[in-house]
Formats: sequence, C-alpha cells, structure tokens
Amino acid sequence: MRALRGLAVAAAVCAGTAGIAVPTAQAAPGKRGKLISVRPLVNAAALPSAAVNRAVSYTSEGVGGRKIVVTGTVAVPPGRAPRGGWPVLSWAHGTTGTADACAPSTDTATGPAHDYLSITEAYLDRWVSHGYAVVQTDYEGLGTAGGHPYMNGASEANTVLDIVRASRRVDHRIGRDWFVAGHSQGGQAALYTAATSANDVRLKGAVAIAPGSNMSQTAVYVKAQYPGAEAALPFLFVLLNGANAADPTFVPEALLTSDAAPLAAAGRTNACLAQLRQMSASLPLDKVFRPDADLTRFETYYNSQEALGLTLNVPTLVAQGTADREVSPAATQNIVTDLCKRYGRIAYRTFDGADHRGSINASFETSLQFTESLRQDAPTPTTC
Repeated sequence: MRALRGLAVAAAVCAGTAGIAVPTAQAAPGKRGKLISVRPLVNAAALPSAAVNRAVSYTSEGVGGRKIVVTGTVAVPPGRAPRGGWPVLSWAHGTTGTADACAPSTDTATGPAHDYLSITEAYLDRWVSHGYAVVQTDYEGLGTAGGHPYMNGASEANTVLDIVRASRRVDHRIGRDWFVAGHSQGGQAALYTAATSANDVRLKGAVAIAPGSNMSQTAVYVKAQYPGAEAALPFLFVLLNGANAADPTFVPEALLTSDAAPLAAAGRTNACLAQLRQMSASLPLDKVFRPDADLTRFETYYNSQEALGLTLNVPTLVAQGTADREVSPAATQNIVTDLCKRYGRIAYRTFDGADHRGSINASFETSLQFTESLRQDAPTPTTC
C-alpha cells in the first residue's frame, strides 16, 4: 500500500497541468469508461500541437460482454476551451497487427508499426491544431491482457466510445460532444460506432475512411492463389489471429502448413503488419493452407463482422481513394448503398488518385468541414 501511495503521488506531480485529474491508484475493471490510470505520454504517439498528451487505461466491454482494460491516448489542444468544452475526435486506427507491440500508444520512431502510425499521428495532430481533443484507443487486447479480436465491430465500437468517457476524467475541459473517425479497420469500427448510442456523451457524427470489408474472402483468395493474393497474405495472418482472439477454440495452426504456422505465431507475439509483409514475401501461396483446411468457421465469423446491415444513428461521411488496392471503391460503394437503405444522412466522397493510406490525408479537409458543419447544426451533404 505504501508503494501504491508513492506511485500515486509521483503520478500527480508529473500530471501537474491545469484540468488534469489523476486516479490515486490502479483500480479493477468496473463501469464502462472508468479511468484506471493516466501518465504523461512522451513517445511518438504524443501529438506535437497538443498542450497535454497522456497515456491512459480504462474499462470497456470486449467480445462476449466481458469486462476488459484497454489502453489509449488523450491529446488536449492549447488555449482556452470553447463553451461546452473541447469537441472530441475519437480515432479508430487502421490495421497495425495483433501483437501487443502493435498498440499505437506504445509507438516510437523505430517501432514495428511506425510506418503506418507516423501517417496517422501527423493526421491527428492536424485535428488538435483545429481545436479538437483527440483520443485514440488501442482496441481490445493490443497492449493489454488477452488477444486482439481484429475487426470485431462491437468490441471496437465499445473501446472507441469508452475512451471518450475516460478522457473527461483526464481533463475536465473536454466536452460531451464527440465525433468518431477511423481508417481501414478503423473505418469499419467507425461505422459500428455510428450505430451505437449513449446518454452521457453525445456522438454527433462519424467519418469512415476506406472501411474494411469482405474479410471472409481473404482466405479463399489466398487459397485459390488468385492474382494479387500475395498482397493479401500478411492480412490473412492478422485475420486468423483475430478470429482466435474472439474464439480461442478456433486455432489458426489447424489450417496452416508447417511453413505458414510460424507466421501466425509471430503475429500473436511480436510481428506487426510490416513485419508480416516481410516474412510472408518468401512464402509460396501453395504452402499456406493444409490441403484439408476447412475455412467455414473463418468465413462465418468474418461475415458476421461486415458493416452491412447496420442502422446508423448519426450523419456519416464515407471517404474512399480511387487508387486504393487494399479496399476497393466498389466494395465501399456496396457498403454505402446498403447503409442508405436504413439511414439517409450518409455522404460518400471519393478522392482521385489516393491509395489506401493516401486517403487519410486526402480526406482531411472534407472531414473537418463535415464535423464543423455538424457542430454548427448546419446541413451536411448526402448521397442516399
């Protein structure tokens, strides 16, 4: 107990910034959005334009309704907050991997996922410079106990929402009004988040950039050795590990050859997407799956995580690069067409020449204009 009190005092001294509240000790999981810990953030995940950068842990709800602890980051703009507090952008990150080292909050200049996170960190800094408090969840199982249930929509949405709740305990100047934005995996997460509701914080709108879809087809694509399947191969191992995290009775190695199984294991322990790309470059496609591999459970699970069939609750902008080879414009258009059947305030914008990662920055000004219009209760465009 004496050691815990000492740690709490040290944390309070380090936090010494106006508006910062620090829990006195670690707490067990409880009510969703409960702030468990907060500490200064000084690695690459810290946003340069922010007056305050903090690493946090908080409670949320994972796969199957289990209580979980999640980590993430909170960045607060400089200056005086507007009436009602800083508006919040809750960022849902794209695919980094399933190993703990792939958590965005732990990023460094030489980190295993920095090739992607360096892009999103610069993007998020632009939101801070425009007066948004930016919060970013690591998602379930990235940097915390248990596996990461990659592309599990409900789990993602819970962690995206609950970090907004936790952030308001970090700094009382953070307001109730918030927006969700995400890319790729996070684009799918943003759509799932747009279908949720909460009374204590007010979700005003959503931005989904190149939302991930057609996950179940990745395994078939690789197994059939279709043209371009090599590019899908590293994502296959992330997907297999994600299914295992959601249901431990699903064992990736039961489907894989002895040549491919070590890549799945590496993806659970220390390899992020960039490393899986390197490792899989020398793996022949005919050496991935066992001849008797039954992909039924894989396909059934990921079909259940598609954004199709959702009923959205807030105005939503869907952004897509026309040169994207990882998430095709046709697939995204299919999602928009389906969502429009149940909700009419969806805007679909394409960005000429933008590839998968390029769509992040290409869509920034459009996304900012979209959220600013919602803040002012002005009409937003729709394509439904």
